[in-house]
Amino acid sequence: MDKLKMHSPDLSQNNIAKIRELFPGCVTEAQDEARGVVRLAVDFDQLRQELSDHIVEGPQERYRLDWPGKREALVVANAPIGKALLPAVDESVDFEGTRNLFVEGDNLEALKLLQEAYLGEVKLIYIDPPYNTGKDFVYQDNFTQGSSEFLKKSLQEDDEGNKLLANREAAGRFHSEWLSMLYSRLIIARNMLRQDGIVVVSIDEKEHANLKKVCDEVFGASNFCGEIVWKNSSKNDQAYVSIQHEYLVVYVKDKNTNSGEWTERKQGLEEIYKAFEGFRKEYGDDWGAIHQAALDWFKSFPPSNPISDSKHYSWMDERGVYFPDNIAGPNDGQYVYDVQHPETGEICKPPSTGWRFPEETMKQRIKEKRIHFGKDHTTVPNNKTYLKNTENQSLTSMRYVDGRAASNRLKDMFGEKIFTNPKDENLLADLFKAMQVKEQDIVLDFFAGSGSTAHALFELNRQQGSKCRTIVVQIPEDLNESLKLATGGAKKVTQNAISLMKKLKRPTTVAEICKERLRRAGQKILEGECHPDWNRDVGFRVLKVDTSNMKDVYYRPDELKQSDLLDMVDNVKEGRTAEDLLFQVLVDWGVDLTLPIHRETVQGKTVFFVDDNALVACFDRGITEDLVKELAGHEPLRVVFRDNGFVSDAVKINVTQIFRQLSPSTEVKAI
Repeated sequence: MDKLKMHSPDLSQNNIAKIRELFPGCVTEAQDEARGVVRLAVDFDQLRQELSDHIVEGPQERYRLDWPGKREALVVANAPIGKALLPAVDESVDFEGTRNLFVEGDNLEALKLLQEAYLGEVKLIYIDPPYNTGKDFVYQDNFTQGSSEFLKKSLQEDDEGNKLLANREAAGRFHSEWLSMLYSRLIIARNMLRQDGIVVVSIDEKEHANLKKVCDEVFGASNFCGEIVWKNSSKNDQAYVSIQHEYLVVYVKDKNTNSGEWTERKQGLEEIYKAFEGFRKEYGDDWGAIHQAALDWFKSFPPSNPISDSKHYSWMDERGVYFPDNIAGPNDGQYVYDVQHPETGEICKPPSTGWRFPEETMKQRIKEKRIHFGKDHTTVPNNKTYLKNTENQSLTSMRYVDGRAASNRLKDMFGEKIFTNPKDENLLADLFKAMQVKEQDIVLDFFAGSGSTAHALFELNRQQGSKCRTIVVQIPEDLNESLKLATGGAKKVTQNAISLMKKLKRPTTVAEICKERLRRAGQKILEGECHPDWNRDVGFRVLKVDTSNMKDVYYRPDELKQSDLLDMVDNVKEGRTAEDLLFQVLVDWGVDLTLPIHRETVQGKTVFFVDDNALVACFDRGITEDLVKELAGHEPLRVVFRDNGFVSDAVKINVTQIFRQLSPSTEVKAI
């Protein structure tokens, strides 16, 4: 019976296998001295020659971004890890019913574990990575090891905690550490994107240029879509140029698949409609008075206010708010005829290139009062373009959202300020909607922070009745360590967060704060008006990155000594539950980690049914042939047992044959 590998894919070996299909002469076998095994290796000199139309004599200069540690970051991204995702039911919200996922742990490890289950499934990735301030930031990457050593370390050692890596500018790796950290994660994240997938990254001016170059390399420069500038403050306290904005850098995976037909509803429409309602009540059908009142009203808004973008919609008639639009024809002299002014009876001044419409169409529009005439015939008439017909516009590159708004909303939710500069969930929801996130699309955020992405998706689903799903990842960064580095207002905010977590008797980590924000946000959303088609899913299934459920003997049985045999009768670590084993199997097999799980007792044994018959698992001991036959009768797609769980070796040997007879399409594995 085949065994599950129980570690994430070795992407470097997968890539080499793909190269071998195209250039078999460039791939050979080489001894891995660190592990003492034979692995595939690439003859790069031969590969360079295969890809060139002339003799290659040495490396050539080319346009690219390089930094110390880049190659090591690529090795780390491709190397497999022997880790597991352990379920935390008590920390989840609607664990059984939700389709949302909250992964607690280092995001590089989390992405490696998630990639098989969500390969090519994610519609949009939004991340707000730590800005490179020159202060310490938390991650576990080691960019000085080879892939074999990295693999061996990750399979053998328990991590006692997260390493705090100094990123001081004086260390000489100020940009390099940050680039390596992000580069390895983006490489894996790209594999999870759908072909029409979108990537949005928030960043400030310090690493903006470098981020653009890294994304050009990972996603391709041709797939760059533009940048959205978020003006989020009006501070005036910096030397040289006072920075009042951040960037959202946007890429797609493939422009040939995603044509970018992204539109959004204009901002401020409700205020405009409400104002004109008041003008109509006050002035009745005096359209000139309404126009003058509208002009005065629009003047009260500064140019930075989105309402000012619609100030040309300053007229009104029985149909609604409109602006007098150009009525000139696109082709010089195509439609030339006389138009009589309805008041003076004189012939109106025509556009220089003639009219846009044929004469019969023009007469009909005049009859329907869809043409705007001036006071007399000396003014060229205009076409009426109504605001209700032009409410949507192309996604614009400027956003004016007060950076304090989201903080104040969360302050109201918690009673005190516990987040420093959270991203605005309403802004994100608007962007997701404009980028056509809908139906059951998946949105991934592997720098969850305060949880704005998941909150935004709850809000988006509430508005449009969609069933979009979110996967968020957050490292359990210790707030007490953050407090040591915090200064100014951030220190007070961190203290508030620590006090709240202690009051709730929960760990004082960023991940815990994020989960609490999502619990409260979801409840508040459910209390308001919701789209009737929405499934009201504001839950999340919590999984935690941890060491493998399997002992070292599972991965390296050749290293077992005779003196260790009695301790290695069971290859599963003590203290691990059947649910823990189930989720590692789901990860290994690449099964969606939010599928419904049903537990049954069959012939006295605990059996898990994942999404009915997508996967059936039994990790109990004493499995009999009768139980195997009963499970085969369900005809599952996959079935997995504990390797030493059978009542006898004879039963274990017969399992594959039983399924071959009763359910030939079932894939049978053991752990």
